[in-house]
Amino acid sequence: MTGAALDPIDQGDPHGRNEAGERRDPYDPLDPSVAAPPGIAAVARATDLTGVLVLKHDSLFLLTDSFGDVHPDSRGLGLYAGDTRVLSHYELRINGARPVVLRAGSAASYGSTIQLTNPDFLRDPGDKVDPEVVLRRQSLGVVRERLVSEGFGERIRIDNFTTHPERCSLTLRMDADFADIFEVRGVIRPERGRRTADTAQGDSVAFSYLGLDGRRRRTRLRFSEPIRVVPASMSVQEVDACLRGDGTWPEVKPTPDAAGQVLLVFDWTLAPGGHRVLDVTVRTESEDEAASRAVDHGPRPVLGEAAEAAHRAWSSGSAAVSTPHVFADRAFRRALSDLRLLVNSGPGPDERYVAAGVPWFSCLFGRDAIITALQLLTVRPQVAREALSVLARLQATEIDDWRDAQPGKILHELRTGELAAAGEIPHTPYYGSVDSTPLWLMLLGAYQRWTGDDALVDRLWPNALAAMAWIESYGDMDGDGFVEYQRHSSRGLINQGWKDSADANRHRDGTLAQAPLALVEVQAYVYRARRELARLARSRGESDLAHRQDRAATELAAAIESRFWMEDAGTYAMALDAGKEQVDAVASNAGHVLWCGAASPAHARRVAESLLGPGLWSGWGIRTLSAEMAGYNPIGYHLGTVWPHDNAIAAAGLFRYGLNAEAARVTGAMIEATVYFRDSRLPELFCGFDRTRSAYPVPYPVACSPQAWAAGSLFHLLGSMLGLEPDANKGELVLHAPTLPDYLPEVRLENLRVGETVVDLLIKRSDGSAGVEVLHRTGDLSVVVRL
Repeated sequence: MTGAALDPIDQGDPHGRNEAGERRDPYDPLDPSVAAPPGIAAVARATDLTGVLVLKHDSLFLLTDSFGDVHPDSRGLGLYAGDTRVLSHYELRINGARPVVLRAGSAASYGSTIQLTNPDFLRDPGDKVDPEVVLRRQSLGVVRERLVSEGFGERIRIDNFTTHPERCSLTLRMDADFADIFEVRGVIRPERGRRTADTAQGDSVAFSYLGLDGRRRRTRLRFSEPIRVVPASMSVQEVDACLRGDGTWPEVKPTPDAAGQVLLVFDWTLAPGGHRVLDVTVRTESEDEAASRAVDHGPRPVLGEAAEAAHRAWSSGSAAVSTPHVFADRAFRRALSDLRLLVNSGPGPDERYVAAGVPWFSCLFGRDAIITALQLLTVRPQVAREALSVLARLQATEIDDWRDAQPGKILHELRTGELAAAGEIPHTPYYGSVDSTPLWLMLLGAYQRWTGDDALVDRLWPNALAAMAWIESYGDMDGDGFVEYQRHSSRGLINQGWKDSADANRHRDGTLAQAPLALVEVQAYVYRARRELARLARSRGESDLAHRQDRAATELAAAIESRFWMEDAGTYAMALDAGKEQVDAVASNAGHVLWCGAASPAHARRVAESLLGPGLWSGWGIRTLSAEMAGYNPIGYHLGTVWPHDNAIAAAGLFRYGLNAEAARVTGAMIEATVYFRDSRLPELFCGFDRTRSAYPVPYPVACSPQAWAAGSLFHLLGSMLGLEPDANKGELVLHAPTLPDYLPEVRLENLRVGETVVDLLIKRSDGSAGVEVLHRTGDLSVVVRL
């Protein structure tokens, strides 16, 4: 997807050798597979995301456990501002004990409520023979209401449901390590910045850090009542003894270099039937002035007003999808909400984009932003306009090997954390993506079909020509007509297609393919990009350019057939390697060839048989690599897992070639899978275990969720099923052989936009076909159904 999940900076073969087959140095600070020598501090590496709750708005996001706590473990919990963890410890205890979860709330949104209660409170927890219960379980109600918007705010409310007063001590343990997201993912640095002295006084606590990029980062927490700071080294028993003693507490002696955990105690007595409330707000140095407004101590935090308004605007400005199929309807609503959740502002003024996924990829990725925009053209074409514009502004204009950049290339990844700013990684931005550039051209053409926005095409036409110039020069490294890649940056990705983990591209015998590599799906993207550029050029009166691009596309399609087709396997090879030999493992890549229309009809049917054959078809979807190949691993990032966006692309290709029954199987598997994931949310990927062995789809341990192109895949599937083909300039929307599977009796599409026209459609399944009814229309739009 967007850089291998656990290897953010690939350093070659994961078994310890570089591209040339030589052993790597025993310590590489950017290689997470190599342990750091003694004396080099490392941030705990995140290795799973089990049970993580996510809150996000804009570039601020929070990862907690089901209790609402943040603490060091294997999940990378914390509050993050962009690429920096600004709160690494935030843990609540009541009378020294962890509350019991009653309901954990949503797994992802901008706000949630976690309801808890108390366990048995014992006089002497160490007495296992006859401990005295001083307060029975379920006597207190504990509610943690939190919002992420301009900042992070939490309201902690404790209710006493007994008939007598109860003493209640609330403790909060806090810290901020200011780790870069790459450190959390496993990168070990030879040197980190310096924590500077914490401050705790009045009603606030502040943590600060001076990074190696010269930037000072601060996190400030404010509380709705005065704080009591106690030594962070105090145990639960020591805190309890002080609370029950004479009120004398150990002195906390501040020192100029004091930095680390801070422990706060709030000692309350709750009246019978009474309650107390503590409001906490968190802001960071990088937040604007609005963040300082924090929480209004009224009936609920006002911090979420900006997030609420943003979500309302997103919903009202998008097409609405509804269906009587309860699970599918829930999944569509969840996906649209998740996509708004992933919107980030920037990187420039008045710019915004859909981030790739939380938590690892909450930033701008070229490939992900483009594919997500393509998926959402049916319901929100504005996303495409925003993505096209920001990526065009950041299009490379010079050769920079450190960043794998050449003129005309569309970026891969933009980071804003300390490692990027200090020059430790090349992501400022990094351009190591071979497919972002042709995909950008595909999106420009598709967006113009939906919107008729010729003004944007005019503005971006120089970028389009530069993108095609990159394809025909730097992209085609040896002049053979195929676009290849090979990294130039010492800190770049070895593999630069969407399957970008170091071991993704392999031969049938399991050996890794050697770069330069010409991926089959990239050739298909270039084919479609040339067709779109030709159409746009023709509409602009540039007939010579249109003719050249059409001719080149036709020649490329023929070359794909002759060089990539594997007759014995009945599908296309993954790639051509450095020796122009086929990388002959059977994989899902061929589905992308169908999506772009670059396959011959005869070969398309055989590709369908391969995609739904026993090697690639898991029963829950199409695997990235066939189970019949050496190196297959159903838990490997790109070695046999199931990716929703990959399946949606394959289904779109199958529908394109009229293979509706096969496409319906893929669509049904994706919709059914939503039932088994929390909040009906498709994750970035899941494991590829066969359905005959696993009755449920098995989660991948570090999959992003929510994730942009996983959420967008449902809308891609819908548009493909309905065969939607717009032509805004002609004022026409064609539905090519629309079909609905057995499990979807009808679908209602409201507020669907084609150019300046808005239309509401009802599609009903009847006797194996689908009928289309126009419910409402504003403007002059012809709706045509072609069977």
